[in-house]
Amino acid sequence: MTAEKYKHIFEPLDLGFTTLENRVLMGSMHIGLEEEKDGFRKMGHYFAERAIGGAGLMVTGGVAPDFWGWLKPLGAKLTNRREVRKHKIMTDIVHEVNGKLCLQILHAGRYGYHPTCVSASRLKSPISPFTPLPLPNWGVERTIKNFVRCAKLARESGYDGIEIMGSEGYLLNQFIVKRTNKRTDKWGGSYENRIRFPLEIVRQTREAVGKDFIIIFRLSMLDLVEDGSTWEEVVLLAKELEKAGVTIINTGIGWHEARVPTIATLVPRGAFAWVTKKLKEEVSVPLITSNRINMPGIAEEILASGQADMVSMARPFLADPHIIKKAREGREDEINTCIACNQACLDHVFKNKRASCLVNPRACYETEVIAKKSASPKKVLVVGAGPAGLAFATTAAECGHQVSLWDKDSEIGGQFNMAKQIPGKEEFHETIRYFNSQIRIYNISLKLGVEATVENIKAEGFDQVILATGVRPRELKLEGIGHPNVLSYLDVLKHHKPVGESVAIIGAGGIAFDMVEFLCEPHEEPSKEEYFKTWGIDANHETVGGLLKSAKKDTVKHKIVMMQRSEGRLGKNLGKTTGWIHRAQAKRNQVEFLSEVSYQKIDSSGALHISVKGTERVLKVDTIIVCAGQLSNRGLEQGLQSVGIAVKVIGGADVAAELDAKAAIDQGTRLAIEI
Repeated sequence: MTAEKYKHIFEPLDLGFTTLENRVLMGSMHIGLEEEKDGFRKMGHYFAERAIGGAGLMVTGGVAPDFWGWLKPLGAKLTNRREVRKHKIMTDIVHEVNGKLCLQILHAGRYGYHPTCVSASRLKSPISPFTPLPLPNWGVERTIKNFVRCAKLARESGYDGIEIMGSEGYLLNQFIVKRTNKRTDKWGGSYENRIRFPLEIVRQTREAVGKDFIIIFRLSMLDLVEDGSTWEEVVLLAKELEKAGVTIINTGIGWHEARVPTIATLVPRGAFAWVTKKLKEEVSVPLITSNRINMPGIAEEILASGQADMVSMARPFLADPHIIKKAREGREDEINTCIACNQACLDHVFKNKRASCLVNPRACYETEVIAKKSASPKKVLVVGAGPAGLAFATTAAECGHQVSLWDKDSEIGGQFNMAKQIPGKEEFHETIRYFNSQIRIYNISLKLGVEATVENIKAEGFDQVILATGVRPRELKLEGIGHPNVLSYLDVLKHHKPVGESVAIIGAGGIAFDMVEFLCEPHEEPSKEEYFKTWGIDANHETVGGLLKSAKKDTVKHKIVMMQRSEGRLGKNLGKTTGWIHRAQAKRNQVEFLSEVSYQKIDSSGALHISVKGTERVLKVDTIIVCAGQLSNRGLEQGLQSVGIAVKVIGGADVAAELDAKAAIDQGTRLAIEI
């Protein structure tokens, strides 16, 4: 029955010289192991786990063909046979489990974070501090040779193929479009000249590696930047790539500098499959579609409707390496779904940290964070069924401990139950569904609506107690703070107290920005059409770069002022790759930002008296919402210790910073493996 349900996913794809066992690609992700000591062995096990889990074909993170193409100094590259030996460690491990792995060859161009970066022209990227050197004619020829050399070395390393990165605004993309290519030689000017560079790379690579080697080209089908490619240009390049010898064309969406969210949680699932379908009518090579395909159901729907020949699921394999295996076995409720938060994957990589996954902290730590059966199982109580408590309880049960999980609320989830209410964060419903399945599978004793006390805990005779009791909102010491118009974020998100038309938000962290979206954005999941309209995406690709003017709001539900005590930009500490989206959403909802604010009092009418950079101001608003931090809930700790009960504190109860599910789940998982 399951095979029939996903018959298009599990249909083999015959490439002529090799056959892929299904239609799912694990797309390229740079994970930070590429540059670590012993990283290739660790990556081998990382990829092997996902091959076992059902990936039909996998692609590595980007590897440079020369040091000019590095993403950063001493970044991953493949330029000589000494490096081949390192890569072969990884491919051998993958082939032991019959996995198929391609090397992505990526030249960063002007996105390189180093002073020797190069590009088509001397034009600085808005997301990099370095101005590139323009490649001279001989430099272009040298770069082509370096791509070819890298492909040949990839074959020697045991890879099953390569992916040539021609999208997302990297070097090849920089040659292809007028936006970044101002050359007047044979590599610039007309479109035919501008695409000569990537086409020569493909032609010469195919000649060098032979016919029985996979060549994927990641083609930018929708640039989403000004002066990007037209649809006619995309089609012409695709047809020429087919002639040049590519095996598969993969869909690239948006440049990294584009001001359009393309992989964040607020992007509807499968939102860009339409552009792949549009190209399918023009070429005969297999096409892969990508972006926000995070569950087997949406993948099957895309394949069944003929929108693509394969689907790319990158981050979903971080969240659950066995996602496709579980689909085959009818265990969809056990899938740990990618919520597209970017907090532990992209945000980590951009901070030069190893990638992982908020909902699966074992991702990229396959050889280090291992859940083994305990030699001395314990009777364990976890108090609190929020992110930390759920992670600890399910991992401890997996390790063979007898686990009880208590929570005073009527459902599991803790802070997730607030997060899932925020428009654009509906994916947290999936995380709660996953943890419910794990509680059932590992036979965890779950008691909801139970207030834990020293007495009822002591009566059960637990060997170990874990306090995952979370946080409570910090109360401001401010005259008039008890006025009925003053609410905490908990009052709004958990207790659903009414909020007036005019609002003052005290605080400018993640909770404050979530509050803006909760108050101002529609609470039903947006349609693809609404998403395209909001962010200025031409879903017919009739404009240059597929870009339209984003829709402005004529009216807003609430007139909001957001404030912080500190100086500087509000929201500056939000996620590196998604913070700009939340700031853009707030501006779109006409939120007024105030920094360097001193709070003076709330008067009898409910007005907030403040000083902004020394200037007095009175905010006559209907509602004041306090989003000014949290305090730990760890009141049980001393009482338990006083009667000799072993207790450990995790999650927000341990460290009450911003509501940090990533840290909470990671801490809970690791502690469960250690006890």
